[in-house]
Amino acid sequence: MWSIGIYAGASPFELGPPPGTINPVITRESVTDVPAAFVADPFMVQAGGTWYMFCEVLNQRTNKGEIALATSLNGFDWFYQQIILSEPFHLSYPYVFDWGGAYYMVPEALESGGVCIYRADPFPTRWTLVHRLLCTPCADPSIFWFAGSWWLFACTTPYQHDELSLYHAATLSGPWLEHPASPIVRDDKRSARPAGRVLVFDNQIIRFTQDCLPRYGTQIRAFTVGELSTSSYREDEHPMSPVLKASGHGWNALGMHHVDAHELSPGRWIACVDGFAADEQ
Repeated sequence: MWSIGIYAGASPFELGPPPGTINPVITRESVTDVPAAFVADPFMVQAGGTWYMFCEVLNQRTNKGEIALATSLNGFDWFYQQIILSEPFHLSYPYVFDWGGAYYMVPEALESGGVCIYRADPFPTRWTLVHRLLCTPCADPSIFWFAGSWWLFACTTPYQHDELSLYHAATLSGPWLEHPASPIVRDDKRSARPAGRVLVFDNQIIRFTQDCLPRYGTQIRAFTVGELSTSSYREDEHPMSPVLKASGHGWNALGMHHVDAHELSPGRWIACVDGFAADEQ
């Protein structure tokens, strides 16, 4: 049973439960419009003084993932709103970002056979499919802008969790090309599957990854990308990795597998995370 919490800290590598916040902040019991088995994979953006969180809700009636919205005025107290995106296929990992005055979302859509991008019109409740980026089934596609290009990490062995591919494009709509060094991770369940938003700050690129040993969603590791161009790639594990792990009790007793961190001011970060615990029902 997955649920969603809020962490805070001095950096994206030093996150923990903030004082006064009772985690989890969103659970399956928060969902009011469909019967929910769990909530997971939260991503958030701030707009006009309000925080908007998008997450997966697994609909128990259809056994299909749908994308839901929650809102907060301070980033710590959250209120579930509604399902905002549902397709004939399973959706999860709603990677949301703003670009050029518009909001976009790249969710995981494995059953569609590829990677698609949606645009909000209007934000935050209506989303329209605008481009198909890849025709390769991918888990947890993670997109970011760096050095004048778009880049996308994705797990291309979505049921084995052991291979990470890298793609790039000059524009969001593509064409998207696979990097010559891709797959950049092979046969490694501990570092292949993305675990949330890629961070570009302080002249660094940080990617977070799910450690899927001994089981899926065990903990989160961090890697610093030291070299990235259309012809080369190099990364090293961050010295503070792993950055999030199971607590041994409560809502995240058995694992954590997602983080979306945002800098509020120098030395102040907030993040939405998820955690796994045994279903007590």
